[in-house]
Order: sequence, then C-alpha cells, then structure tokens
Amino acid sequence: MKVFVIGAHGQIGKLLVAQLLARGDEVVAGIRDSKQSAFFEDQGAKTQLYDLNEQPEELAKSLTNVDAVVFSAGSGGKTGDDQTLLIDLDGAVKSMEATEKAGIKRFVLVSAMNAEDRTRWTAIKPYYVAKHYADLYLKDETSLDYTIVKPGALTNDAGKGGVVIDQQTGKIAREDVAEVLISVLHNPNTIKKEFAVSTGETPINEAVSQL
Repeated sequence: MKVFVIGAHGQIGKLLVAQLLARGDEVVAGIRDSKQSAFFEDQGAKTQLYDLNEQPEELAKSLTNVDAVVFSAGSGGKTGDDQTLLIDLDGAVKSMEATEKAGIKRFVLVSAMNAEDRTRWTAIKPYYVAKHYADLYLKDETSLDYTIVKPGALTNDAGKGGVVIDQQTGKIAREDVAEVLISVLHNPNTIKKEFAVSTGETPINEAVSQL
C-alpha cells in the first residue's frame, strides 16, 4: 500500500511513517518545509511539500498515485485558536476535498476522544470544536471511504501494543496510535466507521479487526 501522510513531521506522523516503512508499505511524507525532507528520505520515504494554507485544487496535485491518505496534522498546543481552526478544521476539510479531487477513496482522520460529545469538552474547547466539525464534514459531506480514529489523552510512553475500543476515558501512547492507524489502513472492515481508542489489553490488530 502507498500512503500519503499529512502532518508527517508531527509526533504521530513521524511514528506512523517509520512503522509503515518497517512493514513494507510505501510512504509519501507530506511536509510543510523542504528542510524536513532529509529526515524522511534517509528512512526510505518519499517526500512532498504539502501546505495546508493552499487551496484544495493545489493540494490535490500532491496526492497523485497513492492508495490512501492519513490526516494526522495539528496546529499544536503552542499556537492560538486561529491556527487550530485553520489547521485542525479547515486544513482537514481542504485535505478531504483534495483527496476527492485526486480520485482517491481511502481517507483516515485522526480526531480526539469525545469530539462528538460537547458535554465532555472540559478544556481546549477550540480544539474539540475543530475535531467535531471536521469529523462531521468527513462523514456527511464527502463520499470518501473514511475511518475516524479518536485517541484518548496522548502520551510519549513506549507503546503497549494493546488497546480498548470505545471507552470514553483513558490515555494512549502515540506509538500505539500509529500502530492503530496502520491496522485501520489494512482492515477494510473499518471503512465508514469511527471509534475511540485507549490503552488496553486486546492486541491492536485483533481489536481493530473486530470493529
């Protein structure tokens, strides 16, 4: 499988690229700065400049000859609410539109646990607003073969290799999120589904295959 990773230079993105390459998949790392190219090319990935400030028509030109797109980009906690909306919401929506314009069907979106439930947005509300409406747009306004993955609180711990699905609290290592994304890409049963995921006891591929 040839996968285009949007937000490849982010924390989850870097792990995802490395794990995809390790299992023999082809990867195009979508990057915002050409200085980031060497990091990925040294691992065996191809790179492609992908600027979320561009219009969908321009973004679509970068998404040629790939089988699937994963959106793992985020503005990060050090930017303002405006960048959260421009990257996590509009950047995601423009990427969905670009994916459709490029004739690609498979699209995996990294969202957040409880993004669908406003009553649970106790902090970083603009972030949840962005995730909530990006999720809705993907489900209701596109014809993409989507999967929406909603991890719990993210950590930089070593991956445990086990998860629990659709529990509404919990945390998960970014390393395990990357593994979940790969399992999703290789399990067609996840198409048109969304699920929360946190650290648990069920092996990742087993849990994903049972969705």
